Amino acid sequence: MIYYQRTIEKKLKENLFQGKVVIVYGARQVGKTTLMRQLQGQYPPDITIYLNADNQDIQDQFNRATNQVALKDIIGAHKLVIIDEAQKIDKIGLKLKILVDSYPDQQIIATGSSSFELASGITEPLTGRNIQFWLYPLSLSEIAMFTSPTDIRRKLEPFLIYGMYPGVIKNSSTEEKTRDLKTIAQNYLYKDILSFGGLRKPLALRKLVQALALQIGGEVSYNELGVLIGASKETVMSYIDILEKAFIVFRLTPFSRNLRKELGKLNKIYFYDIGVRNAVINNLNPLHLRDDKGALWENFCIAEFKKRENYIADLTKYHFWRTYDQKEIDLIEEKEGRLSAWEIKWQGEIKKSVRREFLNAYVNAELKTINNQNYMDFLLS
Repeated sequence: MIYYQRTIEKKLKENLFQGKVVIVYGARQVGKTTLMRQLQGQYPPDITIYLNADNQDIQDQFNRATNQVALKDIIGAHKLVIIDEAQKIDKIGLKLKILVDSYPDQQIIATGSSSFELASGITEPLTGRNIQFWLYPLSLSEIAMFTSPTDIRRKLEPFLIYGMYPGVIKNSSTEEKTRDLKTIAQNYLYKDILSFGGLRKPLALRKLVQALALQIGGEVSYNELGVLIGASKETVMSYIDILEKAFIVFRLTPFSRNLRKELGKLNKIYFYDIGVRNAVINNLNPLHLRDDKGALWENFCIAEFKKRENYIADLTKYHFWRTYDQKEIDLIEEKEGRLSAWEIKWQGEIKKSVRREFLNAYVNAELKTINNQNYMDFLLS
């Protein structure tokens, strides 16, 4: 089976054995365990230990351990200690603090499938003692390291239909892809969210995910979503925040420098994985049978930029731009005082009127079109 080397792997290794806990966040099934096993295999087996906190016996061991001696009994003398799904362990932040303070020569890596649980138990106890990484479904750049440009072009439609989860991509048949994708969307997608203590309306959450899936590419009104799913505006905002922290969706905010004609209130919401989006609305039809091809393409491209932003962890900010008279640019990148912009179209080029108005407003900006012919020039850079 192909192992796709992940973008964060090199930097993660460079930060080991620096006297800090390494945290790897990511949704279930994005490849955290595979990455950890790959990393573990690069060290002699007698100096590493892998502990899966999804297993009740591992949870119980850690939950009973209340001091450094008891914690030391669990990790032993192993130089590299991997705790997978660490959010399952009570007071995990405090216990990791005890370990890193007491045994700084032993490297602890903790992974978590839901940052709203793991981060809340880690942030304060591990202040200054942790380095964080994020893992997402495969990016086009990661796939490109192991396949040719010709093969990427051939597989573009399956990527747009079934997404980029490692377990889905490895399957060769559409039946297997459909089966595994629906398992992710129906089971793993909500597994951690539904255990979150603040979630009072699980049915409303599922309706919200479906509503968001049907609105990709359009501005989102929290009031309208609340009416649609039978919940308050505040509940909608809270649940979208949870979905972001669970690595299912992300927000794109409007770009504005106070020009009078620019729209500046509503956000757009996209899915990190377009296959999950399609499974949520139960539409895995091929592109020639779809009327949402443009929205799929927009979400796919913007998610690639978003993954890259999170992996590089620089100060890049992404937005969209729209005026009150409906002129729109899909993606604005703000970085080090420079503006770069992309209109994302399955085919064709940006409208001249839109180009003219945007470049007149932002004279030093760059504006380009991403379509199904030139996308590798932008998404693989």
